[in-house]
Amino acid sequence: MYDALSSDYDRFVNWENRLGFELPFLESLLRPVNGPDGQAAHVLDAACGTGMHAIALAQRGYSTAGADLSAAMIDQARANAAAASIALPLQAVGFGSLAAAFQAGPRFPFDALLCLGNSLPHVLEPDALAAALRDFAMCLRPGGRLIVQSRNFDAVVARRERWMEPQTHRAGDQEWLFVRFYDYDPDERITFHILTLQRTGTGNWQQRATATRLWPQRQADLLPALAAAGFGAIHTYGGLNGAPYDPAESGNLVLVATRL
Repeated sequence: MYDALSSDYDRFVNWENRLGFELPFLESLLRPVNGPDGQAAHVLDAACGTGMHAIALAQRGYSTAGADLSAAMIDQARANAAAASIALPLQAVGFGSLAAAFQAGPRFPFDALLCLGNSLPHVLEPDALAAALRDFAMCLRPGGRLIVQSRNFDAVVARRERWMEPQTHRAGDQEWLFVRFYDYDPDERITFHILTLQRTGTGNWQQRATATRLWPQRQADLLPALAAAGFGAIHTYGGLNGAPYDPAESGNLVLVATRL
């Protein structure tokens, strides 16, 4: 799915709005893990997509690196970093292989690890979730900070929500429309669909459909898994603006935890 989406992902996301909304709270979470001499935190974005969070943090003085299972997303992240004149270490690896991929690099282990954009629900089974969280822990120094952002599936599943707000993008006479929806599968997993429509001027729409499976992880799935992987001082928020978490109403579940 994400290889196919990589060329359109930066059209799908309004990065100016998203980063403007998220970065103030993210930076407030990263400052406590800065070095004692004021050195900015060394941060791994563990599902970096096209690299925009890592690039934005690097532009603010952080030492950043990125990883993503999709090689095409990493290629786009490299292009974005080059366009921003940012030297960004990037690896096409997924959860479970992060520590092995980055352990030879400078300033390993990391001070903080980000897993944003509803990425962790792509882990489909409890054993794989446990392995991913152990890998996150191995990437972090003791006292390092983990920040996870997913959809609030407690609310999504309770309401059996299927449709998400369509996203649009225009550039010259080019127009894109992105339609996202869920199918609820019998095994308590979800199939996540993205329908991409693109046209030039008033021409015919060209269509492409992609899909991937998700585990709608709820707070009750994640809190004990984090503790078992060696994380403590776990705090929950309802979004990357620091809003309180309401299981029935929040759009997101943000978990902030410390590597013990």
